Amino acid sequence: MPARPVETYHCSQVEDFLHDHGFAHLRARKYGSTVIVESGPKRDAIKHVRVRRDTVHLWLLDVANHRGKWERTHLRAPLNELLGELVESFPWALASRE
Repeated sequence: MPARPVETYHCSQVEDFLHDHGFAHLRARKYGSTVIVESGPKRDAIKHVRVRRDTVHLWLLDVANHRGKWERTHLRAPLNELLGELVESFPWALASRE
């Protein structure tokens, strides 16, 4: 089954959540069935995390390693729950790297 598309409002939802939790340096963008969270200049962006849409209501979390490659986590949940777990369990992945 093909991945379900991500809508623009998902990016806004992710970005607003992160900004509300003190991560104003991050931005979110849509890429296929994922929302990528990054910082820095757009031409040379630093990847932090991405959320991938798995089903209509469930999302998966991946964290970028020091080389910018995606590493899967064990987390699979509705988007708001996943974002809450991200902020609680992986704040180091969201920290400014500039």
